[in-house]
Amino acid sequence: MSKEVRVRYAPSPTGHLHIGNARTALFNYLYAKHFDGKFIIRTEDTDDKRNVEGGEESQLKYLEWLGLEWDEGADIGGDYGPYRQTERLDIYQKFVDELLARDLAYKCYMTEDELEAEREEQRANGQVPKYAGKHSNLTEEEIQSFEAEGRTPSIRIRVPKNKTYTFQDIVRGEITFESSDFGDWVIVKKNGIPTYNFAVAIDDHLMEITDVLRGEEHISNTPKQMMVYDAFGWTAPRYGHMTLILNEERKKLSKRDEHILQFIEQYRNLGYLPEAMFNFISLLGWSPVGEEEMFTQDELINIFDPERLSTSAAIFDQHKLKWMNNEYIKKADLNRVIDLALPHLIKAGKLPENMDEKTREWAKNVISLYREQLRYGAEIVELTELFFQEDISYGEAERKVLEEEQVPEVLQVFTDKLIHLESFDKDSIKAQFKATQKETGHRGKKLFMPIRVATTGQTHGPELPFAIELLGKDVIVKRLDKLLKEMGA
Repeated sequence: MSKEVRVRYAPSPTGHLHIGNARTALFNYLYAKHFDGKFIIRTEDTDDKRNVEGGEESQLKYLEWLGLEWDEGADIGGDYGPYRQTERLDIYQKFVDELLARDLAYKCYMTEDELEAEREEQRANGQVPKYAGKHSNLTEEEIQSFEAEGRTPSIRIRVPKNKTYTFQDIVRGEITFESSDFGDWVIVKKNGIPTYNFAVAIDDHLMEITDVLRGEEHISNTPKQMMVYDAFGWTAPRYGHMTLILNEERKKLSKRDEHILQFIEQYRNLGYLPEAMFNFISLLGWSPVGEEEMFTQDELINIFDPERLSTSAAIFDQHKLKWMNNEYIKKADLNRVIDLALPHLIKAGKLPENMDEKTREWAKNVISLYREQLRYGAEIVELTELFFQEDISYGEAERKVLEEEQVPEVLQVFTDKLIHLESFDKDSIKAQFKATQKETGHRGKKLFMPIRVATTGQTHGPELPFAIELLGKDVIVKRLDKLLKEMGA
C-alpha cells in the first residue's frame, strides 16, 4: 500500500460500547496497526435526540480498557479535527452550499405527512417506497409560497440517472448498485443537521480515510456515500463490510437478546480480563492460519490479514469466551486474579469492605484455591460458598458416599487426629490423612472421599488439606461432630 493507511472507528454516543461496535473498532485497530497506519476515533454525535449523557466517555473508556490506543480523536486531538461532527457543522455547510450552487442538490419543502402519503401510495401500487422527486424542480414562485407558509426545507442531493455504482468490498468482493434503486435522498435535515451519509462522506474525505471497515448493515449506505464523492470529484476509500454476529441459536445478536450480555462494561464488571475479551472478539468474523486461537495483541497485529475476514456470520459462543477467559486467568499473576475476584465476594456480602490484613490474607488464599477453575471473577461467589456457610447440606451423590460402611470409622479417627493438632496447617492436616489411613486400613477413595464430603459438602473441590486449613479447626470439628452424631457413631 503506497499511501499511509488511515482508518476510523466512528461511534455514536447513543449508548454504551456493545460487542458489535467493539468488534468494528478492534478490526479497524488491527488493520491500521498491521499496515503501520493510523487509527482514528471520530464521534458521530449529530443524533441529539438519541445521544445519552456520558455516552462518548463510556465508549472511549471501554475501548481503552480493551487495550485499544488511537492516534487521533476528540480527546487527544490531531491534524484533521475537529473530531466531533457537531463541531464540524460549518465545514459541512460549505459543501452543501456548493452542491446547491451547482444544482446538484435542492431544497425540498414536503411535510412528513405528504412524504408518508407518497410512500403509502407506492406500497399500495406494489412499488418500493422512495422519494419521487416532487420538489426537485420548484419554480421561484413555488419556493416563495412554501416559505410564506412557514415551511422549513430539507436539502436533497440529485441522484444521477441510470448510473451503476460498483465497489470492490474488502470482505465480499464486487458489489453493485443501480442509481434507480434510490430516490433523491436528504443530505440536510429540516433542523439544519446533515444526515449520516452526507457527513460521513465529507469527514472521510477530509480526514484522508483510506479504508472503511464496518458492519454489513452499512452496505446499502455505501452507494449514497459514493454519490457524494462523485459529486465533488473525489476518490472513495476502500470499503469492507463485516458479517453479522449471531447468537448460539443463529439469530442476529441484538441489544435486546436476553441470553447474551451485550456491553463490554458488563464483561468488565463480571471480572473478565481485557486481553481475553480482545482475543475472543478478534475471532468473531476473522480467522488466523492454523488451529491456534490464543494470541497476544502484538501477535494479532502481526498476523492480521483482511483477506481472512469471513464471509460467513460469526457465532458468539459464550462457552468459548468463558473457556478462553479461564485460560488467561490461569496464566495471570495471582495478585491480578485476586483483584478480579475479591470485589465480588465483598459485593455479595461475604466479606467486609474494610477487612483487616488477616482476613484479606485468608480471602486471598481462598481465591487461590479456585484459580484453575475460575472462568470470570464473579464466579468466585458460587465457587467458594462452602467457606461462608454455617452448615452444609448433602445432596444425593454426597449422601451415597456417606452411606458406605467404612465412613463412621474413618471420620471418627480423622476427627480425633484433628482435635489433638496443635498446628492447624495444610501440611499437618495432610499428615493426619496418612495417620488415619494407617489406623483404619482404608486408603484412596474410601478414605479421601468421605472426608471431603463431610468437611466441604462436595464430592469434588479444591486441594483438600488447604481447604480444611482455611475453613478452620472449629468449623471442621463442628461439622464432623454433627455428622458423626447423625450417624450414631
